[in-house]
Amino acid sequence: MAGKQGRQWRSMCKGLILGTLLTSCMILLYCLPIQQAHFNPPEIPVPYSCAHRPSHLHPKTSTNMSQKNSSQSCSPKVDIMFMKTHKTASSTFLNILFRFGEKHHLQFAFPNSRNDFFYPSLFQRSQVKDYKPGMCFNIICNHMRFNAPEVAKLLPLDTSYITILRDPAELFESSFHYFGRVVPFTWTIPGDDKLTEFLLDPHSYFDPEGFNSFYLKNLLFFDFGFDNTLELENPQVDEGIGFISERFHLVMLVEHFEESLILLKDALCWEMDDLLFFKLNARKGSTVSKLTPELRARALEWNAIDWKLYQYFNQTFWKKVDAYGRLRMAKDVAELRKRNKEMASICIEGGQAVEAGSIQETDMQPWQPIGEKSIMGYNLKKDVNKTHRKLCRKMLMPEIQYLTELGVNLWITKLWGRVRNILNW
Repeated sequence: MAGKQGRQWRSMCKGLILGTLLTSCMILLYCLPIQQAHFNPPEIPVPYSCAHRPSHLHPKTSTNMSQKNSSQSCSPKVDIMFMKTHKTASSTFLNILFRFGEKHHLQFAFPNSRNDFFYPSLFQRSQVKDYKPGMCFNIICNHMRFNAPEVAKLLPLDTSYITILRDPAELFESSFHYFGRVVPFTWTIPGDDKLTEFLLDPHSYFDPEGFNSFYLKNLLFFDFGFDNTLELENPQVDEGIGFISERFHLVMLVEHFEESLILLKDALCWEMDDLLFFKLNARKGSTVSKLTPELRARALEWNAIDWKLYQYFNQTFWKKVDAYGRLRMAKDVAELRKRNKEMASICIEGGQAVEAGSIQETDMQPWQPIGEKSIMGYNLKKDVNKTHRKLCRKMLMPEIQYLTELGVNLWITKLWGRVRNILNW
């Protein structure tokens, strides 16, 4: 009996060691940027615009902010750079872009082997799937660490630059929950409430040189390609914010997502149909830490650069809303909400998101953080009419599955997903 128990213990230990080694290797493979051969492609300028202007891009009557009193014809703008920031409802907007691109038969600049451009390394155009100098792309929208010169060499001159921000305290809470297990310095934080413990004394735990540490300090500023560990008084902070302001035509806000989409519709001459959405990658409420006023203040102090960035663009956002017209905005937002509610009644079983364990189709399962299944998803109604069936499925489809359907090779992402499933994460 003792010998049998000994063999069982040895087997368990071997399995634990193997699982730990395998998991560590996969985390490194997925999180570390793969070294690229930066071969300096020849400088072949892309056309002024990549828009094909086919017959389905019909001009429409527009009354945008500069044309309130005179209706003019405009065509939808289709050359778009979306800077996909982390934990900012960007997957929801990505779904909108995917459907818009398919509708107009546009050319996406996609990554290869992963669902990001080898983040957190700075973007290089050589990372684009099947890239050749002089190629014409309409849309780039996957996660990257922004590198303006390289992006500019990939996209046409008339490209509209769009991004989205989120209140830094809420973003930090979400990032700590989602990425905390792949940031090694968090492993040393004692207690069950690691978020609170960290915010009470972040300097005693944070390692600026630590693996994946960027996820937990000024993540927005880091995503835009800047140093997230600068002191707030450093002139480079204001320079960075000024650069973002000059480069990006529209900075949307998560807290005012529908108003952001209406501004986007106006700026890009889109239709209301192009804006329809369901909220993707939402967390179930029981996993969201409610920040007390004290913890919120500490989170904003810890992410002071992101807070300054957010405050700046919050002001510019409402200036755009004022220029658009508050009453006009309220009317359009109400219309968008009405349309989204109608689509939910047509597409979604039960009319709302459900927990991961209640999602019936594997193809509708969203990507989950390590260690739990906190991201909610949807069940597609079984009796959706033929007119709406395709649109409903697309609107409910998680990002990884949609990328696969669009032809992106995600072998690293999928391999990591399989390893996590085997180890029962």
